[in-house]
Amino acid sequence: MRHPLKLAIGGLGAIGMAVARKVDGGGLPGIELTAVAARDQSRAKDKLSGLSRLPTLVPLGELADHADIVLECVPARHFAEIAEPAVARGRILMPLSVGQLLTHMHLVETAKGTGARILVPTGALLGLDAVRAVAEGTVQSVRITTRKPPRGLAGAPHLVQNAISVEDLRSPLKVFEGTARQAILGFPANVNVAVALSLAGIGPDRTMIEIWADPGVDRNVHTIEVRSDSSDLTMTIANIPSVENPATGKVTALSAIAALRRLTAPLVVGT
Repeated sequence: MRHPLKLAIGGLGAIGMAVARKVDGGGLPGIELTAVAARDQSRAKDKLSGLSRLPTLVPLGELADHADIVLECVPARHFAEIAEPAVARGRILMPLSVGQLLTHMHLVETAKGTGARILVPTGALLGLDAVRAVAEGTVQSVRITTRKPPRGLAGAPHLVQNAISVEDLRSPLKVFEGTARQAILGFPANVNVAVALSLAGIGPDRTMIEIWADPGVDRNVHTIEVRSDSSDLTMTIANIPSVENPATGKVTALSAIAALRRLTAPLVVGT
């Protein structure tokens, strides 16, 4: 029998804890949880107390010392603390803060030398397999329109810097339009989906995004429109926000679990 793959998780919020419980409960055969890291270690200990097998609690930068796979699900500002060591040590890095790759693309070159792999889960999006396929041909345009309940956008740097209020809205308000690269700077916790879409397709400078604060929706809604020489695609997903973090859909944690399952599954479906 193959030895199980060792998993380390950075961040024990809604995503990290959901994955930890799944692995601890035996829901991902061939993967074992060996280490976790969190900013508040005393709180992390309380969260982990319900697990049947306690992983080692380590600083963010030491996760790669304890695992084959490092799952990153921390606030964007801590991305490099996890990603840099993981790639340097030749690990499998699964980043949820995928927007941060745009300012850390040197990690791709580093991975070529260390044997590391950077595997980006689909997250709260859909259709990345189709986008990857059409990108092997010629793609004319990719656009994503994101609509979120106002509270899911509150506090975003772009809103703060431009004095845009999303409180007490009575009708939808477009708060941003531009490229995926521009969007992630202003909404680092909200539009990682746009960056994932851009990396699967035609890049962050040609992938366009609109962001709407919409009091008429109770879900995070993303609509993708792609025009290419092989297929024209229009896809919409409406994600239920996480109770712990309204900026993140519940499906994001499930996507991370599905991505981990692919690593050991005897049958894998999808491009």
